[in-house]
Amino acid sequence: MTQAPPATEETGTGRPVAPGGWLGWVSSTDHKRMGLLTIGTSLVLFVLVGILALIMRAQLARPEQELVGVDTYNQLFTMHGSGMIYMVMTPFAIGMGVYLVPLQIGAPGIAMPRLTLLGYWLYVFGAIVMLAGFATPNGAHADGWFSYPPMADSVHSPSIGSDLWIAGVFVATAGVIIMGWTVLWTVLRKRTHGMTMLRLPVFSWSMIVTCLMVIGAFPALLAALALLAVGRADPALFDSNVWNIGYQHLFWFYGHPVVYVMFFPFLAAVAEVLAVFSGRRFFGYRGTVLSLLVFAALSMSVWGHHMFATGQAANDYYSLTSILLLVPAGIEYFGMLGTLVGGRLRFTTPMLFALAFIPQFLIGGLTGIMVGTPVIDYHVTDSYFIVAHLHYVLFAGSAFGLFAAVYFWFPKVTGVMLSERGGRLHFWLLVIGTNLTFLPMFGLGYEGMPRRVWTYAGFEGFGLLNLVSSIGAAFLAAAMTVFLVNLLWTLRQRAHRRAEPAPDDPWQAHTLEWATSSPPPRNNFTPEHPVPPIASFAPLLDLRQRREKEAAGQGSRP
Repeated sequence: MTQAPPATEETGTGRPVAPGGWLGWVSSTDHKRMGLLTIGTSLVLFVLVGILALIMRAQLARPEQELVGVDTYNQLFTMHGSGMIYMVMTPFAIGMGVYLVPLQIGAPGIAMPRLTLLGYWLYVFGAIVMLAGFATPNGAHADGWFSYPPMADSVHSPSIGSDLWIAGVFVATAGVIIMGWTVLWTVLRKRTHGMTMLRLPVFSWSMIVTCLMVIGAFPALLAALALLAVGRADPALFDSNVWNIGYQHLFWFYGHPVVYVMFFPFLAAVAEVLAVFSGRRFFGYRGTVLSLLVFAALSMSVWGHHMFATGQAANDYYSLTSILLLVPAGIEYFGMLGTLVGGRLRFTTPMLFALAFIPQFLIGGLTGIMVGTPVIDYHVTDSYFIVAHLHYVLFAGSAFGLFAAVYFWFPKVTGVMLSERGGRLHFWLLVIGTNLTFLPMFGLGYEGMPRRVWTYAGFEGFGLLNLVSSIGAAFLAAAMTVFLVNLLWTLRQRAHRRAEPAPDDPWQAHTLEWATSSPPPRNNFTPEHPVPPIASFAPLLDLRQRREKEAAGQGSRP
């Protein structure tokens, strides 16, 4: 009697499915698993670095408190800022691309899947190395997420945590570059039949420009970190101002485009949500695509506006290019508002987050133009005005787009839906907490409170606004707690088969990922769930409209 061959489920490409269990997850080359691993890792880190921010707000709630010492506080704000940018928002944005882009373009998988998996593990390893600084004798890195020399050299910052920070950021950024490259190559090489470039969904276009910025700008950060590492080995390097300013040029050539890497995917997620829950095709599609490309190009020409106060930047040029960003940004806002006009709005949880994104990010954008103007920037540099501006961009803006995306695509990813009641409670707590926390910081900056201070005297008059800001942070903590409970409870119900399955397309959405099953199969599309005909960037909307016309035509016949 011959022995039966080992059972393997063929994927249709001659490759067996990855092993099950945790080993299957951590070694899988399925883009959906790699995308979820990236997103899940960034959400865990979101919670961890968010806790650091709560400790800072507790310290600053009242004047002259000493809940933590100055050295600890410096580590907290450094690792909070570094964590949010290097470990949370940027990887989350790329993880969305890894998961969604192959589905949206009708591809069976991502290009270079093993390289994508390598990128993910480099990101994880880099994050662990960064956080390991807290376990060293002198603690974690404490010179800000930008780490300017000479303060970040080995003379002024001798901590091993600083060396770990450099190594961790370098490795994590290299991983993100790799994942960005594979997502871009997927769009260029693996589109299904009929999916021309001007039929790509808005989200996929946002990932194109995001990945172009990752590939074009992120190597500058690697060069800056290498320069900083050399300077820590030989501190005499930074005796020359050429290298100090040179480091800033390299860093901010990365530091400004990364803002849009943390913005474009969430802007596009909001655009997708607005179109679906307005029941309309996204307004001004071609203009929005062009504006994204122009925005990405301009984003790499404005880095010097972060350096106005150094006296080493061409102020007129960088101010002009910064103000020019208003043009593509205005086109994108016009597209979102135009989509809403005349639509039949459905106020679901994703729609609420998408609507709140628009005015809140507008505050961040307009104050960005202010700090891009030298005469204003000289007065608000290194004040809490900058902290408020940054958080209205990355939290009041991008984080709301992030949650709109989570609630919108969760049923596609898991096959079940998050609680609408829990989602609405999360939304309102987050709106209250966001504006209570960050709006007072504009007033603190106007009154002259410098950023990166661990305490302040009572006579300075900063106490009331800081107290309001810290109360707002408590609302943010409550909002995130509600979200996590909603998320974990739903996943637990799904694991025990108690959750009601969601339809494949519960929202009546527009793009290809909603044409397949929920969750999607290994190769994304099957004979039971084929790729539909593609005639525009909203193929499922086209299909529904065609059926409605056919039904109307049949109904009018005698």
